[in-house]
Parts: sequence; structure tokens; C-alpha cells
Amino acid sequence: MSGLRANDSEQMDRRTSRAICDAVGERLEQSLRPDPRLPTHLEQLLNELKRREREAH
Repeated sequence: MSGLRANDSEQMDRRTSRAICDAVGERLEQSLRPDPRLPTHLEQLLNELKRREREAH
């Protein structure tokens, strides 16, 4: 698996990593949107995630 490891010069910077995380989060949010009846626990976790994201910015 050493071929999967990036060289130091090929590693992602923090900004790129954050952009990828944001894009994945947006896609997950879109895929969850059609079902308005999320389990209560999942809804609480999503709300907590949104709250933490707001605080981080």
C-alpha cells in the first residue's frame, strides 16, 4: 500500500482538505434532504454538526 501514500510535495493543504470536506458535507446534506422524517437522534447530530461548523467560521 506504499503506492497510496503521498510524497510530502503531493500532500493536500488545509484549504483543499476543507473544501473537499465541505463538498462531501453538502452532498450528504442533499441526499438526506428528501426524507423529512429523520430519526430524532440523527437530526440532533446534524444540528450539532451545523452548530459546530458555524462556530468554526
